[in-house]
Amino acid sequence: MLVEQIWTGNSLRNFNYLVACPETGDALVIDPLDVDKCLSVAAARGWSIRQIVNTHEHGDHIGGNKALAKATGASIIAHRNAGDRIPNIARGVGAGDTIQVGTTVVLDVLDTPGHTMRHICLLERGSPPTLFCGDTLFNAGAGNCHNGGHPDELFTTFEEQLTTLADDTRVYPGHDYLVNNLEFTLDREPDNAAAAGLLAECRDRDPNDAYVTTIGEERAINTFFRLEQPTVITKLRARFPDLPEAPDRKTVFLRLRELRNSW
Repeated sequence: MLVEQIWTGNSLRNFNYLVACPETGDALVIDPLDVDKCLSVAAARGWSIRQIVNTHEHGDHIGGNKALAKATGASIIAHRNAGDRIPNIARGVGAGDTIQVGTTVVLDVLDTPGHTMRHICLLERGSPPTLFCGDTLFNAGAGNCHNGGHPDELFTTFEEQLTTLADDTRVYPGHDYLVNNLEFTLDREPDNAAAAGLLAECRDRDPNDAYVTTIGEERAINTFFRLEQPTVITKLRARFPDLPEAPDRKTVFLRLRELRNSW
């Protein structure tokens, strides 16, 4: 599988992705917004865009659909329940479905509600595996639930799907929020040496050469994976005195998500 991460450079710090089959040059675009950049990269690589996949229905993830489909004839794939929010879906998908790219690339569809209730992630089970996670999981962070989602569902997605992924799984999110997310981790866990080290490395890094984390790194630097860490719980109790002495993982996750909303 060939992957190009495209930095849009917009105020929302979106990433677009091109995924291509090395044998056929067939490609799909994930969450197109900057259509010109997507077309330019595909042309430079000699790839033919055949499919568009939207991880969810928000405008900054579907905004390039119409223009890209017109330019390439690509068909649009999205969550099977997103037809009222995403125009011209040719194929609705859900958990257990697969998306084929050319002859060699197979992406497993994960139904991952939380950021919205119509959110999917895509998992390529290669060596190493690769996760295209939209706005569910960010490098060192978690998606918000402001516009059509729910934090309870986001916790379940993390707990039942993301935490089970192999440590070497590469994480490709929909936005570049790494620095700010690392700062939140350190606000919650000031003694997290891994987060402090990566923040120093990436603070001035060019998003055109973005740092790609793995699930193993996320377990070390992402506070939403570190729900049983004593420092995280102690600091959380200072903000929420009613927190139980031994809070369960869901309670910690939900309180962290609440704090992150206004941090």
